[in-house]
Amino acid sequence: MARILLVEDDREIVRTLAAYLRQEGFETDTVSGEKEARCAVSEKKYGLLLVDLALEDGDGFGVCRAAKEAGIPAIFLTASGEEDAVVRGLDMGAEDYVVKPFRPRELVSRIRRALGRNESDGGKIAVGDLLLDPVRGIVTRNGEEILLSALEYRLLLLLVSNRGRLLTRDRLLEDIWDAAGDFVNDNTLTVYIKRIREKIEKDPQNPAIIRTVRGMGYRVD
Repeated sequence: MARILLVEDDREIVRTLAAYLRQEGFETDTVSGEKEARCAVSEKKYGLLLVDLALEDGDGFGVCRAAKEAGIPAIFLTASGEEDAVVRGLDMGAEDYVVKPFRPRELVSRIRRALGRNESDGGKIAVGDLLLDPVRGIVTRNGEEILLSALEYRLLLLLVSNRGRLLTRDRLLEDIWDAAGDFVNDNTLTVYIKRIREKIEKDPQNPAIIRTVRGMGYRVD
């Protein structure tokens, strides 16, 4: 099982989250600041970093850069749902992000997906002629980037990471609510799916990538 480094200065979160991760079978080390994190990364081999963006010593962005330089996937934790912070973290090479307060089971699911992606093809995911690069947080077609908002990218990544499985609308809403707060509801989910299709589908009226399962949800085959 992969060793995880938790970079967090909130002692209560460290205590409860580290215990939960160890219960799930992950070897877990903890540090409270950027300097300690950089030292730990240079001394030990980690499978993944969990990084809080707001640290008393330095910040999580610096830790994300260090993780990227070391070739280690990182998921950052933030108390803010602001798109600028999310995009900045993803641009620095973070694999994913989770907004506090988060559900531990969801976080573990994201950790396992991130570890799985990192072990195959450099972490890149191919869907038809699309290529998702979770390390860089971008989607390309034939080498040309397709511009997606942070929430559009996260929604597409969620669907692609569960390829072949039906994701209900309730499941999608539960997974992305913290990225945009109360702005994401059943109606706006439909709007986001429509926007993504307009950007990635060759024929948005007859989608071949994101398929609708009428009355239930969506599926990427």
